[in-house]
Amino acid sequence: MQRTKRTVKPEKLQAVQSVEKLLKESKTIAISNLHKVRGAQLMGLRKSLRNQLRVKVAKNSFVKLALAGSGIKNHERLIEEIKGQKALMFTDLNPFKLYLLLERGKINLPARAGDIATDTITIPAGNTGIPPGPVLSEFKAVKVPTRIETGSIFVSRDTVVATRGDEISLQVGALLSKLDMKPIKAGVAIDLAYVDGLVFSADDIAIDLDQYRAELTEAARSGIALGVEMAYFSLETTPQLLGRGFRDARGLSVSSGFLTTETTSEALMVTHQKALSLQEALSKKGYS
Repeated sequence: MQRTKRTVKPEKLQAVQSVEKLLKESKTIAISNLHKVRGAQLMGLRKSLRNQLRVKVAKNSFVKLALAGSGIKNHERLIEEIKGQKALMFTDLNPFKLYLLLERGKINLPARAGDIATDTITIPAGNTGIPPGPVLSEFKAVKVPTRIETGSIFVSRDTVVATRGDEISLQVGALLSKLDMKPIKAGVAIDLAYVDGLVFSADDIAIDLDQYRAELTEAARSGIALGVEMAYFSLETTPQLLGRGFRDARGLSVSSGFLTTETTSEALMVTHQKALSLQEALSKKGYS
């Protein structure tokens, strides 16, 4: 019996070809998990970055076929990531800038059992505003030290209840809800980014701007200090080197008794002070 050849519906073929075309044309390809991403957020992202970013949500089977047919380097690694609810993002932006743009669009949501902590979650020390009662056992269950003051439960010290990547337990989620904390950042995030055959994980492209700025400031400060110590003249070190040179020359002039217009008054004061000290020492030994 002859087997009939299965035909592919034109719309399915078009969907695969559409993704394949974007894979070949884009400098940066990012894969995002749509878990907890609201439709309004996705629409807002498309609108705000419509000239810089294309967001494509397609069946995983279509995406895998497109990746396999695209022939791009390391496409096998990208295929491994296509599972669950995913969106593909295509852009000419570098993945680090894309990460920062996506971070700005995130919102904070309450933590529920089963959620994955997006950052370290810390219950801060201080007054919770919650009256004592059965809830004390909930604090104890997640090892948060407490005390009772002025009719309220106080947390004795800052306490970490989850670190990034941890699954939120039922007890932790319930307690955070009672404390009205919203520690889960929700929005479009990059799980994996692809540039010129290189694959970057979420941790690879995550940038803490405050830390980065502090490190750059410290590096600049250390560089200038080293330049001054080595007497290396540059735009940044010249004022300090000239100032230090002037102070050293002035000090040498004063200590050696070499009188100049700038040092005469100071040299005379130093000499006078030495004379008074010598007179005092001689007086103690009986010399008048």
